[in-house]
Amino acid sequence: MLLKQYPFYLKATVILFGISLVVLVLYMLADFLVPMGFSVLLAILLNPFYTKLRIWKVPKVLAVSLTLLAMIVLLFAVLYFLSSQMIQFGDTFPALKAKGAQIVVEVEAWVQHTFGLSIQKQMEMLNEAANNSKGLVGQTIGSLFGLFSVLFLIPVYIFLLLLYKELILNFLYEVFSEENSERVAAILNQTKMAIQSYIVGLLIEAAIVAVLNSAALFILGVKYALLIGVIGAILNMVPFIGGIIAIILPLLIATVTKDGYSTQIGIIIAYSVIQFIDNNILVPRIVSSKVQINALVSIIVVLLVGALWGVAGMFLSIPMVAVLKIVFDRIDDLKPWGKLLGDEIPTQSILHIWNRRRRKAAA
Repeated sequence: MLLKQYPFYLKATVILFGISLVVLVLYMLADFLVPMGFSVLLAILLNPFYTKLRIWKVPKVLAVSLTLLAMIVLLFAVLYFLSSQMIQFGDTFPALKAKGAQIVVEVEAWVQHTFGLSIQKQMEMLNEAANNSKGLVGQTIGSLFGLFSVLFLIPVYIFLLLLYKELILNFLYEVFSEENSERVAAILNQTKMAIQSYIVGLLIEAAIVAVLNSAALFILGVKYALLIGVIGAILNMVPFIGGIIAIILPLLIATVTKDGYSTQIGIIIAYSVIQFIDNNILVPRIVSSKVQINALVSIIVVLLVGALWGVAGMFLSIPMVAVLKIVFDRIDDLKPWGKLLGDEIPTQSILHIWNRRRRKAAA
């Protein structure tokens, strides 16, 4: 029996309605999906350590607990390093505050001389901007409380995902027919390898960028070079916009701790060179070589998911697309979508190939 062919406008309407419904669900369930997404990524990353413990005949619950403990110890080691550096930063905060106040006075005088705005008028404008930002401050505080709840949930999710790993895998195998078991196994294996390679590559890239940032700032004589360099590398992990935000902090520190603007110019040049090395050498060879997603799709997905889930969504966007591409490449009807997401550029269009075949057939 032939399926009824619906008109294009009706099919397009149904597709658009379905997409809108999916986007609405993703937005409404963000508080659940974001921590779950990070938990799945971290569980996949920790899985080799957990598997090794199981091979050594360690009981399941103990193996999961040791795996989670290793992650927490490593996380606390990083936080201890950052906090120890920030304590040194806090010791000189009064001097930075005094220098900052002096710069504010100079900026006020320059604005008054250049634009004719009195200092009183400038203060009124600043107060108005501060009042308008109170709602933003409240949202930020609410986001921080949400972050703490997420940090509590993620270890719980990771523990349960590793504990019930076999149950979840068996469900995925059984929900599909037996003849598709090899295809499902291939998809799961490729997904695991892609996510592990992506996260490990991202961490290696961040470590290299941290070393380059810190070395450049140390050579330029910027205070707290190590702390600022590491923070810049962490911000750089946010796709596309993180590198731009990372340059603001060293520029501010250099402005309040040094006279003149030669250091700021040096920071801009150094960070531009580091970004060039990162974008053209580190990312293609360490990160993107593991996740075959083209740049256009990456930018679009990062911005769209970022609009839905914020900065956390930007972290999750690339692994999500990588998983979709792996699934699309394994399903015949979805292979064109997999090619669209990939970074393999065809040498000639399909239309050109079809036309050439028609000419040969006509001859």
